[in-house]
Amino acid sequence: MPPPRILSIAGSDCSGGAGIQADIKTITMLGGYAMTAITAITAQNTLGVTAVEVIGPDLVRAQIDACLSDIGADAVKIGMLGSAGIAGCVAEVLEHAGLPIVFDPVMVASSGAALADADTISAFERLMQLAALTTPNVAELAALGGHDGMAARRVAYLAKGGDGTGERVEDVLCLPGEPPHVMAGTRIHTSHTHGTGCTLSSAIATYLGKGLPLPEAVDRARLFVRSALRAAPGFGAGSGPLGHADARG
Repeated sequence: MPPPRILSIAGSDCSGGAGIQADIKTITMLGGYAMTAITAITAQNTLGVTAVEVIGPDLVRAQIDACLSDIGADAVKIGMLGSAGIAGCVAEVLEHAGLPIVFDPVMVASSGAALADADTISAFERLMQLAALTTPNVAELAALGGHDGMAARRVAYLAKGGDGTGERVEDVLCLPGEPPHVMAGTRIHTSHTHGTGCTLSSAIATYLGKGLPLPEAVDRARLFVRSALRAAPGFGAGSGPLGHADARG
């Protein structure tokens, strides 16, 4: 049976810990075939982001079209978009694709660098409606209006708790019309968390591409991220990358 074809639409992290590079590693380790549409090129490492160059929407569209028109896809992961124009372009291209989409609404890097302006965040609305799942972290959920704001949109979302406090990490899967499903685990104490959101969303997309139901895809993706956190190689002087190659899916 051929591997699931997963298209990642996201920014590039030259240091390999997050973005497109984390997505490719995750998809490959979980048995998928990774394709990419790069939205921005960043200069970053474990200490932070020092430069960002956003790709033009037409070139982003061309990359997506090149992948879907030939190889095709079984699922899509969307990460850093870089501009409102790109967000609108991606929504337009995927609107009638009929694919499961996992949208990680990247607004701020783990280092604190802003990766989306107000217009881009506003353009997220259309993508959240298209997505099978949106995966905000604590700060992103607050920026999107919290649980009340997401419930009013009637979209499926995973409220990630890794950026919270306490020894218990709770990720809450919320599906329209259903009670929240809390998935919890003991906090893994490590400074090497660069790319956790990228890894989680691309893992969910890969499992959806394999045909797993959404709750199971989320649960298995969470376990993969926790395994990758424990396997972190310890690189860099700041928030280091995960250990994708030694994680178990």
